[in-house]
Amino acid sequence: MAQAAIELKDYMTDPQGRLVPIDLVKEIDKSRDGLVHWLVKNAKDLQERMVTFKKDSMSEVKAFVDLSARDWDVELGGKKGNLTLMSFDARYKVQLQVAEFMVFDEQLKVAKEMIDQCINKWTEGSRSEIKALINDAFQVDKEGRINTKRILSLRRLDIKDELWLRAMDAITSSLKVVGSKEYIRIYERDKNDQWHPISLDLAAL
Repeated sequence: MAQAAIELKDYMTDPQGRLVPIDLVKEIDKSRDGLVHWLVKNAKDLQERMVTFKKDSMSEVKAFVDLSARDWDVELGGKKGNLTLMSFDARYKVQLQVAEFMVFDEQLKVAKEMIDQCINKWTEGSRSEIKALINDAFQVDKEGRINTKRILSLRRLDIKDELWLRAMDAITSSLKVVGSKEYIRIYERDKNDQWHPISLDLAAL
């Protein structure tokens, strides 16, 4: 095994998985390969530290919330919601946010059928803008997903028709929470009292 490992040091692997003798590889290609591998290694190390930082941050924030609750003799149960922690001098703040993932079940098709019946009933004299708004709300994206916000926006339309109201109830009933994801964001206040996120996104730095 040791002999095989030593021999492999004399080769580089090309994109087709073939071993190329290292003395046949141009120096510029070796330098490029070395640079890329150095960047990848450091990026993975940084990514690992960021993952650890996120986990530790979430844990510390939740532990603090529990500690604060105990000051009031309150036992918190279930998942923690959105919250903001502020430094004593109000220069920094940390926000923990919980985003829920929601989907519609088969009742959405029932709602769409009732809405279509409403449109047919209103055909004469109905505004074309409303038809376009409704049709747009039910369109799917490239992944075949329905935009939740567009569907829910229909409930804000001031329409008193009984069938329409039943359709809105069906939309509400069809919405199901299937998961959630927690985000932690850290901000700094400048001299003009404007909050700026402390970005951990390399592309934003």
